Amino acid sequence: MAAIEIKVPDIGDFTEVTVIELMVKPGDTVAVDQSLLTVESDKASMEIPSSHAGVVKELRVKLGDKVAEGSVVLMLEVAGAAAAPSAPAAPAPAVAAAAVPVAAAAPATTVSPGASAVGGAVEVHVPDIGDFKDVTVIEVMVKPGDSVKLEQSLVTVESDKASMEIPSSAAGVIRELKVKLGDKVNVGDLLALLEGGAAAVSAPVAAAATVAPQVSASAVAAPAPVTAAASPALPAHKPVAGPAGLPHASPSVRRFARELGVPLDEVKGSGPKGRITQDDVQAFTKAVMSGAMQTRAIAASAPKATAGGAGDGAALGLIPWPKVDFAKFGPIERKEMSRIKKISGANLLRNAIMIPAVTNHDDADITDLEAFRVSTNLEAEKAAKAGNGASVKVTMLAFLIKACVAALKRYPEFNSSLDGDALVYKNYWHIGFAADTPNGLMVPVIKDADTKGIFQISSEMSELAKKARDGKLSPAEMSGATFTISSLGGIGGRYFTPIINAPEVAILGVCRSTTEPVWDGKAFQPRLMLPLSLTWDHRVIDGAAAARFNVYLGQILGDFRRVLL
Repeated sequence: MAAIEIKVPDIGDFTEVTVIELMVKPGDTVAVDQSLLTVESDKASMEIPSSHAGVVKELRVKLGDKVAEGSVVLMLEVAGAAAAPSAPAAPAPAVAAAAVPVAAAAPATTVSPGASAVGGAVEVHVPDIGDFKDVTVIEVMVKPGDSVKLEQSLVTVESDKASMEIPSSAAGVIRELKVKLGDKVNVGDLLALLEGGAAAVSAPVAAAATVAPQVSASAVAAPAPVTAAASPALPAHKPVAGPAGLPHASPSVRRFARELGVPLDEVKGSGPKGRITQDDVQAFTKAVMSGAMQTRAIAASAPKATAGGAGDGAALGLIPWPKVDFAKFGPIERKEMSRIKKISGANLLRNAIMIPAVTNHDDADITDLEAFRVSTNLEAEKAAKAGNGASVKVTMLAFLIKACVAALKRYPEFNSSLDGDALVYKNYWHIGFAADTPNGLMVPVIKDADTKGIFQISSEMSELAKKARDGKLSPAEMSGATFTISSLGGIGGRYFTPIINAPEVAILGVCRSTTEPVWDGKAFQPRLMLPLSLTWDHRVIDGAAAARFNVYLGQILGDFRRVLL
């Protein structure tokens, strides 16, 4: 093992950038191109990768340090290294630092490199952002009609290792934007049309002249992310500007948050300048699961998204929500809603408004199935007392889950999701079930329910329901459902209209079963009937299909042997 120095690569026209995140520590094993730390300028944040695989021996930087090209960031122990740091290896000619094009001042012209005049309007294009293709637009900072200055940031783009702001190469008024959130752009793509202004002269476009920095380890170069060149003018937008701007986080943290479904604008950052770290995202997730966290962001946004809040419905063209001083009519008590209710309320409102939902009501005869369930539990209890394993209480909901899987396989559109103008049919069957908790309604998910038996499903449901009540469910245990069952069987009621849990396209509501007289052709017989309420998305499912689904589900519950067919 030999130790080599990992240095800050050529990061363009920057003299000093700030270390805002350390992703490794001494003793960690790193792979080639693994990100080691995140640095930030006023217009870009970028992750510095390792050019070698090895074990981190020593960190030479800490949070808040200023670094520049050539600064040693850590010592890496590399197996089979040809030379120690004091004996630099020969540079790779194809990617030697001397061969990297560096930003230079543009010659005086009437139009800058990022702009061109066409038909009285100035076109603003994506400048040279280095060795990147198809970078994603993650923030649009202007809109048609806005006046922009030279070097004012227009959009933010992001790759897997760097995010950067693209400034305007001219001053004027935005006539038309040619990109939107989520678009993929490349060098030369048209961003916007400006009018009433002139293109920049002489000065180089900030963030346009970028380089492909090389991570140096004893002068051995390796490709790494690009970054934007510094602008001499004060930037018009900073990532830390507040809720209206992009959450202050590195690309890897934003990617991590997206994977967990965490809204970054609700997370309070603990890093320098309020930057959001991976630990902040994890802490936020744990707090959401326990219902203990109430941040300013959710407190401000939740009322706008809940039916009883202060939102006035202006976005939907509705009259203002009534504002009433309830205290003048009598004594009142004000209690803040739990965080779970605030979050679920916003989702339910969106789903109720956006999904054209229809509900079918039906009854299923579960007389024989209930008798079988009771006898199964008695046998399991006897076996447990005799020392033959632990007793698992089988619930009717476990049978419902297996019955729904069979119905979903027969009618696969109920196991699909809308994606634009296409339907995504899922070849897996993950069933969510609503769990009532002190903090609000939560929906754990039984994964791969088609491969599990009634006892295993019952056991998993019991464990997940307990976790939900204790506030210990992980995001993974509440994600991925393809169909949901909302059961009020333990409480009562007859029928209800459950709200679809988007992006699913259907949900089944069940209430308490009751014994009723049912005509068998000769006489009325007492039968145990289970009320079913199937709500479905009319964009995907029509009435005939919904009726068939309910009938087939009732047939399975009436004779559970049909599950085997």
